[in-house]
Amino acid sequence: MAQRTDGRESAYLRLARELRAAILQHDYPEGKRLPTEAELAETHRVSRQTVRRAFQDLVAEGMVYRIPGRGTFAAPREEQYLRQFGSIDDLMGLSIDTTMELITPLRQQVDLDAAGRLRLQSDRVHTLEFRRLHDDVPFCLTTVFLPPAVGKLVESVPELTEPGARSGVTIIGLLDDRLTDPIAEAEQSITVGLATPEIAEHLGCEPQRALLRIDRMYQSTTGEPVELAVSYFLPEHYSYRVRLRRNVR
Repeated sequence: MAQRTDGRESAYLRLARELRAAILQHDYPEGKRLPTEAELAETHRVSRQTVRRAFQDLVAEGMVYRIPGRGTFAAPREEQYLRQFGSIDDLMGLSIDTTMELITPLRQQVDLDAAGRLRLQSDRVHTLEFRRLHDDVPFCLTTVFLPPAVGKLVESVPELTEPGARSGVTIIGLLDDRLTDPIAEAEQSITVGLATPEIAEHLGCEPQRALLRIDRMYQSTTGEPVELAVSYFLPEHYSYRVRLRRNVR
């Protein structure tokens, strides 16, 4: 995220964040016109150039689309997710052609590291473990950590409570239907990890094999962490595509 030289968030980024949150919270349902550049400039006390730059970012993310002479409109929800969370597995679209197989059902436990990363006051988290398959071939093993308040929202979901259960759900998909403040962004880091005997067994590879470790921290529109997912991918089943865009001032 671009910052001002004094460390504060740039005005256009702040405006884009506020508009993004409003769209995800359905203040602007699919197809609804957003305020004009002049209206937003006056409301937020910024220049029209700042509003225009914020709109450019939202268009690039697929959150809105613009029709010359008519205005700026909220994009279909499916497109918002595929672009906002765009990655190799398209996150929200994983249920289309993959299967989640539950290994360890949702439960509470003490985990100091996960609790710290989720910025919790206590050390207890809800956690579960699953692997994801494509055509019955496992390619990913994931451990999910949830804040207690978030975990309670999905405690009774059968797909998360019965060992061996197979389904097409995604955790963020289940949460997004239940959270008061929807998921707005995710921070991702990619490193290399070695397969422990347990990971090797679930992924069908040899122990100590180098795997891709991908950590994702999901945050709501209010900036609160709602899920930490730690995944191990077999490299041959993983590709990464990203579009880089030059900022034009």
